[in-house]
Amino acid sequence: MFKETKLYSILFNKCPKCHVGDFFIDKHSYNLKTFVDMPSNCSHCKELFNKEVGFYYGAMYVSYGLNIALGVGVFILTVLILGLSLITFLVLYSLSVIVLFPWMMRKSRIVYINIFVHYDKNKK
Repeated sequence: MFKETKLYSILFNKCPKCHVGDFFIDKHSYNLKTFVDMPSNCSHCKELFNKEVGFYYGAMYVSYGLNIALGVGVFILTVLILGLSLITFLVLYSLSVIVLFPWMMRKSRIVYINIFVHYDKNKK
């Protein structure tokens, strides 16, 4: 049941149409030379990943939302729970954005394409 949801595709970087093929060529987010390389089509169902030129510019809005959520989480943890200063929050938030950049960029792309492409159990 879980495998047929968009959350499965997002968490495991799978094709949004069939949930079988890999969405990225490299499975590791922190290989900085290839972390955003994607095949043009799904290896299993042949779903086109590059819908049009500039399609993934919209993923910037998803990335913005993920970074806001990260900032709110780091703020609650550092300032409200631990009682640290705002400078400490800014340093920790900046470091977390730098460290999580490749992961966030990949997640924003997979979330964005999942908005437009829906699971098809017949493609499985």
